[in-house]
Amino acid sequence: MAHQEIIFAGFGGQGILSMGKFLAYAGLDEDLNVSWFPSYGPEMRGGTSNCSVIISDENIGSPLVTDATAVVVMNRPSLDKFEKVVIPGGVLIMDGDFVNRDPVRTDIDVIKIPAQSAAEEVGSIKIANMILLGALVEKTGIIPMEALLKALKDHGKEQFYDLNKRALEKGAEYVK
Repeated sequence: MAHQEIIFAGFGGQGILSMGKFLAYAGLDEDLNVSWFPSYGPEMRGGTSNCSVIISDENIGSPLVTDATAVVVMNRPSLDKFEKVVIPGGVLIMDGDFVNRDPVRTDIDVIKIPAQSAAEEVGSIKIANMILLGALVEKTGIIPMEALLKALKDHGKEQFYDLNKRALEKGAEYVK
C-alpha cells in the first residue's frame, strides 16, 4: 500500500465529501495516517465539490494533493480540471453516465462506469458515489473492503448501510 493520494470531484450533492470521509475513516481504523481535505465552490449544492484524501503508512506532510495516484470524477468539469493531476500509471475512475467525454491521456488507467444507471439497479440513484468508491477500493487495494464496510457501519446512517454495501460490491464488480 505505502502511500496513496486521491481526489474525489463532482457536483455538490453527489456525495463527493462522503466518499472521501468514509475512505478516511476506514484508513484510520486500519491504523494508517490519513488526511481528508474538503473543498467546495460558493454554490454548494449544484456547484463543484471535491475532496482530497491521503492514506499512508508514512507521515503526511501536507493535505494538498498535486500528484494524485487516483482521481474519481462524477462530472465533466471535474474531468477537465483533475485529469492532469493523475500521475502516469495512476487511476482515473469516472461516471460514464455524467462525463460526456473520454480522457485524453493514454498513460493512466481509465475505468468508466455507468454509475447512475448501476445505482438505480441497486436501488437508488443517490448511491452512485458508493458504486465509484467500491471500484476505487477494489482497483487500488488502498484499504480492505471490510474496513470500508466497517467505517460505513460505524460512521454512516444505519438505515442506508445495506444499500451502500450493495453499491460498494457492485462497484467492485466493475474492476474484478
